[in-house]
Amino acid sequence: MADSGVSRAESSTDSLSVYIYDCRPDSKASCEKVVEISGKSYDKFLQAVRQEFSISQNEVFVLTTTDRRQIVRDVYGELTNGRTLHLLQSVDQELATATQERINYLPHYHTIVQSGQYEYYASEGQKALPYAFAELIDNALSATSRNRGVRSIDIRLLFDESQGGPAVVVIDNGRGMTSKELNNWAVYRLSKFTRDDNTFQSDHSGYVRPSPIPRSLNSDISYFGVGGKQAVFYIGQSVRIMSKPVGSPDAHEFVMSKEDFEQKEKNKEEIYSGIIRNRKPGDCSHVRGDEERFLHSLILEEQSKESFTAIVITRIQPEHVTYLKQDFTLWTRELAHIYHYYVHGIHGNEMRNSRSAESTSNIDIQISLIDRSPRLPRLLNLREIDNDMQTLYINSSVAEFEFKASKGGDARVEGLIRYHPFLYDRETYPEDPYALTPVAESDDDECFVLHTEGRGKRAIFECFWNGRLIPYSSVDEFEWCARPKKVCTVPLECYNRISGVLFTNDYFQVSTNKLTFMDLELQLRDKETIFTRVLNGQEQRVKINREFTAWLKECHERYDKQVKFIGFQGTTTRTDVSTKRLQSPWARFKAIHWDGKVYKTGQQVKSVKTQPILFGTIVQFLLYGDHEGDEYATGGHVQIALEPKELYNEDRTIPISKIDRLATAAAIRKSIDDELAKLPDQLRLTWPEGNSWPDKAVRPAGTPLGPIQVEILNKKGETMSRLPVANVNAKKLLIELKVIWHSPKGDIPTSSHIGVHSSKWEYWFKVMENLNKLGKYTLQLQTILSDGESASEWAGKRLPQYTLHFTIKESSAAAFVLGVVPSSLRVGVPFSLNLEFRDEFGHPTQPPSDIKAQIQCSSLQLSYEQTASSGTVFTIQDLRARGKVKNQEKMHTVKVMIPGLRQDCQSFQVSVRPGPPHQLVVLPDDEVSIENGSPAPFKVEIQDEFQNITAHPKLIVRCQLLGAPDLPVDAVDCSNTGTGLLLAKPIQLKTVNTEQVLTAKFGIPNQKGISCVERTLRVLPSTRVFRVEVYRQDEDSDDVMVIQNMERIDWTAGDTLGSLRFKLYDEGGRLVPLAQKLAHNIKVNWTADVKTAELAKGILPSICIPTKAQGEHFYQVAFRDQHTVDTSFIIVPRPDEPERLRITLSETTVRMGETLSGNIYVEVVDQYGNKTDALTAESMKTVSVSADDLDVSALSVKWQASTGTVLVGGVRFASGFPGPRELCFKYQEFEEFSRVKVTAGPPAKINLLDAPEMPLHVLNGRGLDTPFLLQLCDEWGNPVPDQRVVIAIKTLSPQLKVKSSVMSQPVDSEGRACFTLEMVTATKGEHELEFRGSFSRNSIPGPVVTLNVIPDPNNPVRLNVEYDSDAILTAGDMFPVFKVTVVSEEGSPVRNANPASLSMLLWQGSASGARPPPGATTLKCSKPKEKEKDSNFYFRDKEIPEQVGKYIVQFVFVVEKSKCLWSSQIALNVVPNKPVKLVPESPPSTPVVSNSGSLASRILLDKLCLKIVDKYSNPAGMGINGQVIATVISVVGDKAKDLPMFENKTRSLPYSLTDGEATITDLVLMENSPGFDGAEYMLQFRPVIKGLGPSPTIAPYNLPFRFYNDAENRKIMATMSKKKDQLSQTIEIYRGILETNKQLTTELKSQVHDAASKETQLKSELIKNGIDISKLTNVSVIEDLISKMEADLERIKNEPRRKCTMPDPFKGSPDVLGKIAHLAQVEDDDAAKVISWHLLGDMDCVVTATTAAAKKIYDDTQGRQQVMPLETVFWRPNNKPLPHIRNGGSLFRPLGNPVFVRDLLIFPEHAESCNMVFSSLVGDTILVDDLDSANHYRRGVVQCKVQCPTLLTRQGERIRSNGKFGGLQNKAPPIEKLRGQVFGAPLPKEYHAICKQIELIQQYSVAIEKATAVKSDYEIHMQYLQSPQMKEKQKELQEQEQELRDIEKQLASTPVRTSPISAMKRSLLDEADDSTPTKRIRRKTRKLMDS
Repeated sequence: MADSGVSRAESSTDSLSVYIYDCRPDSKASCEKVVEISGKSYDKFLQAVRQEFSISQNEVFVLTTTDRRQIVRDVYGELTNGRTLHLLQSVDQELATATQERINYLPHYHTIVQSGQYEYYASEGQKALPYAFAELIDNALSATSRNRGVRSIDIRLLFDESQGGPAVVVIDNGRGMTSKELNNWAVYRLSKFTRDDNTFQSDHSGYVRPSPIPRSLNSDISYFGVGGKQAVFYIGQSVRIMSKPVGSPDAHEFVMSKEDFEQKEKNKEEIYSGIIRNRKPGDCSHVRGDEERFLHSLILEEQSKESFTAIVITRIQPEHVTYLKQDFTLWTRELAHIYHYYVHGIHGNEMRNSRSAESTSNIDIQISLIDRSPRLPRLLNLREIDNDMQTLYINSSVAEFEFKASKGGDARVEGLIRYHPFLYDRETYPEDPYALTPVAESDDDECFVLHTEGRGKRAIFECFWNGRLIPYSSVDEFEWCARPKKVCTVPLECYNRISGVLFTNDYFQVSTNKLTFMDLELQLRDKETIFTRVLNGQEQRVKINREFTAWLKECHERYDKQVKFIGFQGTTTRTDVSTKRLQSPWARFKAIHWDGKVYKTGQQVKSVKTQPILFGTIVQFLLYGDHEGDEYATGGHVQIALEPKELYNEDRTIPISKIDRLATAAAIRKSIDDELAKLPDQLRLTWPEGNSWPDKAVRPAGTPLGPIQVEILNKKGETMSRLPVANVNAKKLLIELKVIWHSPKGDIPTSSHIGVHSSKWEYWFKVMENLNKLGKYTLQLQTILSDGESASEWAGKRLPQYTLHFTIKESSAAAFVLGVVPSSLRVGVPFSLNLEFRDEFGHPTQPPSDIKAQIQCSSLQLSYEQTASSGTVFTIQDLRARGKVKNQEKMHTVKVMIPGLRQDCQSFQVSVRPGPPHQLVVLPDDEVSIENGSPAPFKVEIQDEFQNITAHPKLIVRCQLLGAPDLPVDAVDCSNTGTGLLLAKPIQLKTVNTEQVLTAKFGIPNQKGISCVERTLRVLPSTRVFRVEVYRQDEDSDDVMVIQNMERIDWTAGDTLGSLRFKLYDEGGRLVPLAQKLAHNIKVNWTADVKTAELAKGILPSICIPTKAQGEHFYQVAFRDQHTVDTSFIIVPRPDEPERLRITLSETTVRMGETLSGNIYVEVVDQYGNKTDALTAESMKTVSVSADDLDVSALSVKWQASTGTVLVGGVRFASGFPGPRELCFKYQEFEEFSRVKVTAGPPAKINLLDAPEMPLHVLNGRGLDTPFLLQLCDEWGNPVPDQRVVIAIKTLSPQLKVKSSVMSQPVDSEGRACFTLEMVTATKGEHELEFRGSFSRNSIPGPVVTLNVIPDPNNPVRLNVEYDSDAILTAGDMFPVFKVTVVSEEGSPVRNANPASLSMLLWQGSASGARPPPGATTLKCSKPKEKEKDSNFYFRDKEIPEQVGKYIVQFVFVVEKSKCLWSSQIALNVVPNKPVKLVPESPPSTPVVSNSGSLASRILLDKLCLKIVDKYSNPAGMGINGQVIATVISVVGDKAKDLPMFENKTRSLPYSLTDGEATITDLVLMENSPGFDGAEYMLQFRPVIKGLGPSPTIAPYNLPFRFYNDAENRKIMATMSKKKDQLSQTIEIYRGILETNKQLTTELKSQVHDAASKETQLKSELIKNGIDISKLTNVSVIEDLISKMEADLERIKNEPRRKCTMPDPFKGSPDVLGKIAHLAQVEDDDAAKVISWHLLGDMDCVVTATTAAAKKIYDDTQGRQQVMPLETVFWRPNNKPLPHIRNGGSLFRPLGNPVFVRDLLIFPEHAESCNMVFSSLVGDTILVDDLDSANHYRRGVVQCKVQCPTLLTRQGERIRSNGKFGGLQNKAPPIEKLRGQVFGAPLPKEYHAICKQIELIQQYSVAIEKATAVKSDYEIHMQYLQSPQMKEKQKELQEQEQELRDIEKQLASTPVRTSPISAMKRSLLDEADDSTPTKRIRRKTRKLMDS
């Protein structure tokens, strides 16, 4: 043992020693002893120990480190100086006493290396304490990362002073720390990459990075060796660490404190040194002092723990204690945010859905705060916190966009973007609950505030590092998810509704305090970073920006739920919007649903945050965009009619958000009434100087009027100066004074003044001294507004006014004025000028007798011929202007002087325009020369006689060219400008070799008086290219072969024709020099690879001659500029040298033993297959033929001289089996093979090809898609194509009935017969069917088929209707939702039923048999909601009729044109709506009474029946009892005095109200009743309801009546009132008729326009689809054309094409798509064969939508049927190009036309599902033409280092993805051997084109019929409007309206003695029911019109 030891002297010369504690149970004291180990071997060391501790040789002991690592020979050499060891009896012995271990924790060198990083607690103004706790939690998470069970982290805040000073304890149940690890923890900046946690070097394995996991939640976050120390000394000043590692019986304890550091520094001891106490768990004997009493209970907890680590921080900073107590919720929320995904799992705290077991976290972080008694402890688990930001983000989002970012290496970034929708009235993007909120600007923010910003300026992404939050790092956005700068399809506000999170691993560096990333954002923005979308856990190779935009758009359309707009009314255009593009379209709605409230049209609202505050009635709601039906939006506008209308009378449009939702209806109404009382009412006039003018006064001209003081009074008698409009700058009231002179010619205002209000003298008007005109005058004082168009009116009512009439006499006069003068003159056109003479005050007077008028103008010559005088007017006649007009806008001043007058001069201004056209001027004057094909512009001018350019209507100048045939004619319209430009377009003559002279003749056809003008035009030959010459010349030869146009050239097939050149000549035959610019215009038709440099030299590209020596080939050289010049020639290829044999067989099929009919032709052809002359009659003897089983004796070989071909005959096979035979033909060195098919003998039996597994499942009433394919065979089973055999169908079960297109048929040319069962009808169960053949009265046995008939789940048999039968149906409301289910034969709902086929019929009355009456209303079903089943149909939001009564509802489902399913008729009872008003049964006439003694004169009503009705006039009073109180009220609404009284001096009379009806009888006024004579009062009948509950609000009924004191006057007025009532009713009816006709005209006109537009649109579509619409003249022609097209469709459909004959009994079953073979079609036959063979093993597989459907088929077939559920198919979109294409370019030039197999598949139905299925089956398999091309392609792909998929060829070969090909397993058999398991061929494109044409023609036919009918209705209606009957009605209406106005005027003029009540009109329009719809009025008036 000593010999094997390693001497210490060999490794070290320094003195080494260890400290050993004797911890054996029998040891008296655990004392420490030092043992030297320098130079000692292991054995000597053990001897020294035995000697030191007196251990005998027989006694067993062990030496271990404090980590219980036994000191054995292998590790002894690694002991370091000062190491502490334990002397134990055994390794697992419990420590009897505690020991101490010396440690050093000098800072690591990283302290210097990384000292440049900023300090850990740079907390950016936030409290750093949560981040200090986070460092301790990081360590705990790392320690518990290997726990299989719960990972517990307990944070205890011990603030109970009775248990010691404040302390913070962090305990975890992790793996614990050994003494070595505890020593490493104490070393500053010892990161996990450099630390060595093992005692001996041999145990050290280095840091191992965790494997990648989702979200990088690997708990590998205890990183730098810095955070724990910084955290504990930030929280407090002392830390005690206690830990017990897994599997160790010892606990280790270490203390570090600021006090200890200071003491060591003071004593000049080594600062970074200390001891680790090794003790048994639960040993607290070393704890001293009252300050840490809580440690006793903490240490006692150790006994029950397998492993743990506890960090105890004491001497807590006082400010931290305060913060931890007061802000407990805040800092725990921040911790929950940091460790959100550790606490809640990879999916976070999703509170809306239950969590799966795989996503649940096993981390439990518990926080407890224990304060002094009696305060209860506060306990909190981080999992319970539900308001941290990530929880808010997760639970307010509705969709996620997952992506990954890769940057090479181990960098791993996962990302999530969440969408937070806008819901109704708010953004759901979460706000930080503890963020500082801005102070409100004012107290007016009680209204709704729309949150428009969402995320605002916050960054999108929070960043997590190894699963924990890095709080001060965030990423604003990436380029692909940033808000776009241009307008896009997604609203910009949607970009503010996203939040995101990034999960990185430790590849990205963070600061040592884990508060910020170093360069995360820079690395992610690097160009090498690749972003990919993750969908269903798989990365997608797609463009991330396009995918994100599509996802964001889908989120917006699907989840944003905003203001709901209800009741779509059409669209409109808003002219009040300044931006023109936003003026239209605006959708109009009746109501909105906003924040739980419904706002409707007609509702009064108040605005908020508007200037001023508005009150008004809702007119409509507006939403920008094209919408139909109900719609959600973030906002919109509301149009309101301002109230009160008397003040505003205008509509205002404001945002919906401006509606005050807190305002009540009563408050709004009160505000409106208060405004009305402030309106101005009258004017008060005073004369301050006492010179009043009485009415009708007479004053001489010049008498002063005034001054006048005026006051404006309102109804309260208060003076006012402003219009009382609330909350705005009120409009000022002005008074307009007008003096109007009533002249013989009409009223002329002579004075007008506006009076402005003054606080001292109100409105003051100064003296007026201008009353000088003769006649009667009227002084008007009118109140007006300071602005506005209708200044004297407000809201339709005239403002107060005052009128004074007086007369002014004339005075002397001595002046003249000009009459009406023209504003514009034309040169040379005569005009007249009138002069009026006045006295000195302007009164008209006679002119003097000797007048000599003088007219002067500085810029014009004016003259006149004569004058005339008439009354006071003097006229100067025939006045003319002459001269040059330079500026038509200039105003010319004309002076008129009359000598001898006091005012002898007047002037006026006129503008002068040119005169009539006089001559035509053409510029230039001399001749013009141009090249052929160039323009020759001439400018023309039309001038008057003074050379002014003039304009005139229809002034068209025409130019005609003379001198050559077919010359163009040009014209220009000079009507507006007088000038124009002619011949501006190029003039193109035929070939111009020399100069040609033309004459241009200019003239004005409609101005005969203007002479024509001629100009000479010279046309020169063009210098552009006119001719192209092609020739051939070798480079070293002078021989030139010119190739003429259309010349024929013979050349060897496959050869190249080169040395081609060309020359260009112009129109004059001159050679055009070649240049680079001209070379670009040279084009050839044989190649696109043309080199411009060679063309510039006159060299053309070579021509590759076609390889086939047949036909002619056209070649062309063209020069293309503005005009194209070309030359062409024809090449005829000739054969090349002999290459091989070509064998041609007349027949390829021969029956066994027979001779092949026809001859076999043998020819020698060249390399391209062209026949040569190499084979001759002499050489034919060397031709030989051989084959297997060939009878050589019968062969014959002949020479055919006419064709130069060898004929081979007598081919016969006498033995062998049927099948192909290879014939080998040899001639000289040539050899060729040809295949002959050998068939079998007579028929003997019938076989069923591709026999399906029995029984076959078929739906009752349906057929089998897969036909039965029967094969006639001989006795050996070989197919026999004997068409004399007939095969028939025979049923063996009596209940079975089958329908087929043919029940018997002969076999076809292949010996097959195909039977398709179109319909199978039988009872449920199995039935047998036999196929039997017959031939020459002999029976041929056939197969028996077993059919299993099952009910059809898609055959509708009845309708099931569900609704709330207990619902009360009130008139005008909405029906309850009717849920209709179309039930199938199987009893389940029919899926995929067309909603358009289902209708709801409603009619009034009783049940009408099984069908509804003809006039029933038809309603369509509504769209299903998200959570509603697709198999049901819902009829919601259907209006209940407004008339009460019995109704019937019935539903119908149209199965086919002649087949319908009807539900049972449902009886409904519509009851009245809420009672709203009291009305009479019939409207009474207006009573007229007096207070005389006669009873008949005092009767108000004899009898009046009143009833309570709803808003639709339905009786609604059933069960309503009480009284009707009759009272008399004033019509003006105020409390007027002296109201009339009833008999017995009562002011009210009660009448009984029973079931909502009351009868008023004998209502009489009291004799001598008070009241004002001639006044109008109102009888009010007010209902009073009895009952316990709240009474409904019922409007009273008011009846006006007139009151008189005179009985005679009463009789007259009664007669007039009665007449007025009759006229009012008649006029209302007439107006309704006219209004209805007007609406009908508008509606019909719109229908005519729509029908014409539809017809035009369909015409355009028909022309695009190649249909001659000129032949579609009438309906019969259209029907004939459709019949012909349908016949073509049937013909195309019945044409033979490839079909899949594999039976598919499962198709049609629920959730079954069908078999693979039936799901796809392939157009090409070769492709179909090889693809079908490639997928042969999968063709029989049934594809289902669900796993349940697949399992059902699996169970029914006992596991024999292959199934594939779509739910389990993994699929992702694959848009990558072919392997040889990279970055848009080809890596090499492929051969054989490669294409993906999946791109050749056509899916007739279920396209998306089929794409998933076949993508998983064929993958990236590629199809090429042949095997050589396939090998070439694979070689090129592999050489480019790209994986090559499986390759198929059209010839049937296959190269597998591993490169293997050849053999039978890689060769497809002939298509007939696939036995029908082949993909079918699709219908040809012609079929679909005809279908589209038929559809368009049918729509066109319907459009023509509709347009004709609508136009006819419109013409009939217009004729009716112009009929004498309608004109007579209009005349009657005018007469009755005039009569009504006369009666109302008489009634209003009745004298009123002292009553302040004004007479009021009564209009029947006020009593009309405004709620009656327009259609009802139309029906009513239509009846009147028809009568």
